[in-house]
Amino acid sequence: MRHEHFLSDQPRILVILHQENSSAGRVGQALQARGFHLDIRKPRFGDPLPDTMDNHAGAVIFGGPMSANDPDGFLRKEIDWIKVPLREEKPFLGICLGAQMMAKQLGGKVAAADDGHVEIGYYPIVPTQAGKDLMDWPKKVYQWHNEGFSLPDGATLLAGGPTYPNQAIRYGKNAFGIQFHPELTHSMMVRWTTRGAPRMAQPGAQQRHDHFAGRFVYDGSVRSWLNSFLDLWIGQSSAVPQGR
Repeated sequence: MRHEHFLSDQPRILVILHQENSSAGRVGQALQARGFHLDIRKPRFGDPLPDTMDNHAGAVIFGGPMSANDPDGFLRKEIDWIKVPLREEKPFLGICLGAQMMAKQLGGKVAAADDGHVEIGYYPIVPTQAGKDLMDWPKKVYQWHNEGFSLPDGATLLAGGPTYPNQAIRYGKNAFGIQFHPELTHSMMVRWTTRGAPRMAQPGAQQRHDHFAGRFVYDGSVRSWLNSFLDLWIGQSSAVPQGR
């Protein structure tokens, strides 16, 4: 477990990552710019998770190559742990695998599309009226997944898509799950499309050059969406100087 120095008045965001070299990317950078300290935990490698959110302002579970249906102990532990921020109504965000875990905690199912198609690259999303009421949405977002999640009872659908109908959901006031990857930086895209090149042979996947072409067109609106989302989800820490 990491013990990092941070300002005593800097509230912490619990960040759960799943690979040795995983990064919180743009989401982490944006949270730090808002005055939050990232408390990074990797339960897969033995890091514990807190029994309460009393010492954290919010929590984010990021993605990973594993399935929320896998039997690994750390996955079951994380899915079970999500009840902590949900019960305490603390801000929670699940991204891709994290969203699928949230859906499972709420009684939903995680499965591949009926036709076996994946989303790897930029794909369209369509906000529902509930989603439009919250913020403006990009026309396309970056995806990297071969499974999706059902809409759990009590959750509100904020955005959908043609292949995977549930792309963004809200549960209660403070819990959100999104299937896409607003955290992706350019260097992360280089890494993912290099190491994950074989996955681009799957049905429905886009080729590497399409990923970078899509980023050129759509990344600005994804960045704007992330800023609007974080305003809604967590705001700014009082540790950030006024006027920033």
